[in-house]
Amino acid sequence: MNVTRVALDTLGCKLNQAETESLARQLAAAGYELVDSVDEADIYILNTCTVTHVADRKSRNLLRQARRRNGRVRLIVVGCYAERSPQELARIDGVDLVIGNGQKAQVPDRLEELGCPSLSTGQSLYQYGRNRSFVKVHDGCRSFCSYCIVPLVRSKVESVPVEQVVAEIQNRVADGVKEVVLTGTEIGAYHRGGVDLIGLLKRVLAETAITRLRLSSLQPQEISTELLRLWKDSRLCPHFHLSLQSGSDSVLGRMKRRYTSADYRRAVALIRETVPDAAITTDAIAGFPGETEAEFEESYNFCQKISFARIHVFPYSRRPGTEAAGMPEQVSEEVKKERVQKMLALARESASDFRQRFLERTMPVLWEQKSGGVWSGYTSNYIRVYTKSREDLTNQLLPIKMESIWKDGVWGEWSTL
Repeated sequence: MNVTRVALDTLGCKLNQAETESLARQLAAAGYELVDSVDEADIYILNTCTVTHVADRKSRNLLRQARRRNGRVRLIVVGCYAERSPQELARIDGVDLVIGNGQKAQVPDRLEELGCPSLSTGQSLYQYGRNRSFVKVHDGCRSFCSYCIVPLVRSKVESVPVEQVVAEIQNRVADGVKEVVLTGTEIGAYHRGGVDLIGLLKRVLAETAITRLRLSSLQPQEISTELLRLWKDSRLCPHFHLSLQSGSDSVLGRMKRRYTSADYRRAVALIRETVPDAAITTDAIAGFPGETEAEFEESYNFCQKISFARIHVFPYSRRPGTEAAGMPEQVSEEVKKERVQKMLALARESASDFRQRFLERTMPVLWEQKSGGVWSGYTSNYIRVYTKSREDLTNQLLPIKMESIWKDGVWGEWSTL
């Protein structure tokens, strides 16, 4: 009996990446063969995002492209878009199954129901998590920020048991993984069996031999002196992704965020005082309903003063069912585009300035992949580094001297080859 070959793709957040990785491990353990390309697959599984209309469009395009490239492939759609609008996705030619967030773990069983055979024993999961692995610790949100659709597609709030998180990381270490990213909808809200995020991190650091531990995202109000003391352990990566969305207090109020710009500044100051080399990255939305030119400039100036290591810039996307979708003062697409471009220019300038600070320093890099003869990897504070080497650097943590700004990162040179 021929084994079923499965290709997986992921759109969206690190939580989606963690869930795809978990699904891949399930499929491999069930005896399905994981392949890199839809061209050689019998089954193509797309884990979707629906946080913006652009994400929706990308999902539809990927499914149609997969069908065009491989006319015999069977399409399975999972994730947030599948949760929000299953009928819309089911109408796409070739889609066999649409599975929401709550049923992702049932995919292997559903494949059997479709008559897709597997072997009785699994294969090595070499292509998932070899360098950096994502481990889900929390799911769900009930905050209902006015622009955000996440509470509508991930409404069940749940933290993963501490013992399960620890065991998963121990398994990753046994597989050779050097870096684990703890991810979730709101990892700062982690709470299970009397253990909060601080307690979880202490357990992971004490009970696993992971080389690097990174957090996916936090809210500014979740930053505390007690939390930051944990960064005395060098295995915790000095990288904090702090959600901002806007630097204007009036816009933050309409967004129903749970902090002010002053709260955000205090969190940043505390991080930089405690973890001096930390990268602070963020998200910013341009063109939120009712955003005036003065409010946008306030947000722009705020981002400029903070000096972020990275800013992920998004135009406001109207999401059905959210409060902001019904707000009367929608900003025109032309104005949104202008504001996005201005914020992106600032993002490039801020990222370059951050990288400049580390030139001439020698820093450890976890090398990940080779492309076009050039290796790339990341420092613990999330600077992408490029270099050339005749050696196989895959999954090696090696120090290199940061020489010059190159592309979206830094070019490094070896002191000795």
